[in-house]
Amino acid sequence: MPKETSVKSLLIVASLCAATAAGAQGSTSVEIEKYRQMIAEGNPAELYEAQGEEIWKKADGPKKASLEQCDLGLGAGVVKGAYAQLPRHFKDTDRVQDLESRLLTCLETQQGFNAQEVVKTPFGKGKKADIVALTAWVSGLSKGMKVNVVPTHAREKEAFALGRKAFYFQAGTHDFACASCHGEDGRRIRLQDLPNITTKEGAAQGWTTWPAYRVSNGQMWSMQHRLNDCFRQQRFPEPVYGSDLTVALSYFMAATSSGAVMATPGIKR
Repeated sequence: MPKETSVKSLLIVASLCAATAAGAQGSTSVEIEKYRQMIAEGNPAELYEAQGEEIWKKADGPKKASLEQCDLGLGAGVVKGAYAQLPRHFKDTDRVQDLESRLLTCLETQQGFNAQEVVKTPFGKGKKADIVALTAWVSGLSKGMKVNVVPTHAREKEAFALGRKAFYFQAGTHDFACASCHGEDGRRIRLQDLPNITTKEGAAQGWTTWPAYRVSNGQMWSMQHRLNDCFRQQRFPEPVYGSDLTVALSYFMAATSSGAVMATPGIKR
């Protein structure tokens, strides 16, 4: 066989292999999306939403008070639409807070719990488990609303800048950053398509569907839990629950997705 013919044959085979691989990847993505739509019809997150509403209204803690006067940013006790505008700056703490860190503040000020003890509690245990149920309920009352997170206050601008810096920060044994998985289009891990958080569409995929019920382990996860797992996969030290760093990462995602429609609580494989 002439050399030129041999090279052409190899190129044809390579092109066919690439096309087959691309077709397989596309087919897999379509099937996964069908799977997501199917399981979304019976999202167990509804059970957590009901539990969260009960916890919100229940008198608890050393002060024997409910959380019904907790200010989530729209005034004391106003829950509907609050999640769509979080994280945000709160004057009373002079901090940018996400829902979970704000609930920590209310657990302490309204009910008398020790916030630092709650921070140390493992995920899925004690008051931290209650916070997850609360996030499911509160976020559900913003479903269908548009994200409205725009850095206007100086603290919010600082949070956005910190979140962006943390997103691109590379370190650890694998020299990973959040951007290693979520900084470009077309990235995948195993069978999972990874959203490009640097774009509005990708940030919306990453932000507007959390908290979410995870089918693979039968657990409800908040965004703080999701970020904790991302740090683990990057081989980073475990972040402090509700810290300025984790809130800043959430602020970066929320602000980048501003204008997108909330779809919480979500469901994941």
